[in-house]
Amino acid sequence: MRVLVIGDIILDRYIWGEVERICPEAPVPVVDVTRETSMLGGAANVVTNLRSLGVQIHLFGVVGNDIASESIRAHLKQIQVNAGGLIVDAVRPTSQKTRVVAGHQQVVRFDHEDRTGIDVSILKRGYDYIQKIWSSLDGVILSDYGKGVISPFLISFIESLNGKDKKIIAVDPKERNMHAYQRVTLVTPNRNEAGFAVGQKLISQQDVKEAGLKILNQLNCENVVITLGAHGMALFERSGHYLQIPTFAKEVFDVSGAGDTVIAVLTLALCCGATLSEAVALANYAAGVVVGKLGTATVTPQELKKYIQLEKFRLSKKNLTYMSPSLSSSPAISH
Repeated sequence: MRVLVIGDIILDRYIWGEVERICPEAPVPVVDVTRETSMLGGAANVVTNLRSLGVQIHLFGVVGNDIASESIRAHLKQIQVNAGGLIVDAVRPTSQKTRVVAGHQQVVRFDHEDRTGIDVSILKRGYDYIQKIWSSLDGVILSDYGKGVISPFLISFIESLNGKDKKIIAVDPKERNMHAYQRVTLVTPNRNEAGFAVGQKLISQQDVKEAGLKILNQLNCENVVITLGAHGMALFERSGHYLQIPTFAKEVFDVSGAGDTVIAVLTLALCCGATLSEAVALANYAAGVVVGKLGTATVTPQELKKYIQLEKFRLSKKNLTYMSPSLSSSPAISH
């Protein structure tokens, strides 16, 4: 499969250490730093997840002219992703999120970024790149982290291309652009984003069901998947089909980047010919794997297959009814 990821590129930095004392100057922990690492975050973490599953990737986003952007390019080269779609905005810093982790506990996070809208003239420099590769694509992911790349203008441009040569288009949304994602294949808001879209807090299962149906109509899209954290996911199809699938996570260490895994697996499964129910089940399993790891993480096909087998076995031992669709003959698995 060939997938284009469009969105806000972030460098995730981690400062690792141990806490053995409290600062005498203020009641805060003192972290003795042992090492520092960095990895791709934001839309680039969607790329990492897709590469882990064997996908050929194109990436479009905006970075600054700084050391952080050099690190992003190095990480992309390491996973064999071409950086030709990165546009440099010399007056804008590359988005960075730095997390301080002591033992297995995140102590604090500090961000370097500019969340104002990106000038249309900067974005237009990448439109030729998107047009050039469009016909070769199987799917497109819009990964909106609210840093300025995803705008109504860009969404209209993608919609115009899709009108001539239709692709699977999946969106991981942010609140401020929610009503702009018109006529796409799939939108994956979390509970808060879905609540924002319909103007109310989603408390009950009935609230979630009503919100999903409203979003389908508001956006005139084909499918909506609302991610519900510990309560799994709810899927809504234009045909009227509704299904809620419980979470398959056994142990949660860190939810950082779990949404990136979900959108990556959902889109890939749909590109491979899976039904939405099968795609959601696969994405739910994949999320169960990554939240059991510390930091933004990915899942391999081998890990995903093993996790599904273990969950089926665990449920059968408890004599429970298996709640997700059968995956034994899924086209997504065969790929």
